[in-house]
Amino acid sequence: MTKDEKIKREQNIVEEMILLYCRKNHRGTTVPCEACRQLIEYAQKRSAKCPFMENKTFCSQCKVHCYGPEQRAQIRQVMRYAGPRMLFHHPVLALWHLISTKKNQI
Repeated sequence: MTKDEKIKREQNIVEEMILLYCRKNHRGTTVPCEACRQLIEYAQKRSAKCPFMENKTFCSQCKVHCYGPEQRAQIRQVMRYAGPRMLFHHPVLALWHLISTKKNQI
């Protein structure tokens, strides 16, 4: 898998998790709400500029945390909510994420 493919895949997973979180917690008339849209854009910019993308699997396993404190708190809240629910809403993405994480821990 190329670096660009990894970036796109990670961006897709994060975006789906944020959208799930937004739909279930913000219940706004538009999905995503403004705060979640900004978080999606921020996460995409950070992953696009990641110098470690070729060697790492996901941001959670990275030694360097490039998110600002506010965004890091937001993404942590999103992950706590959406992570366990991804299996029901996006099973293929959830299984791929789980397998990739376990494979790289070995």
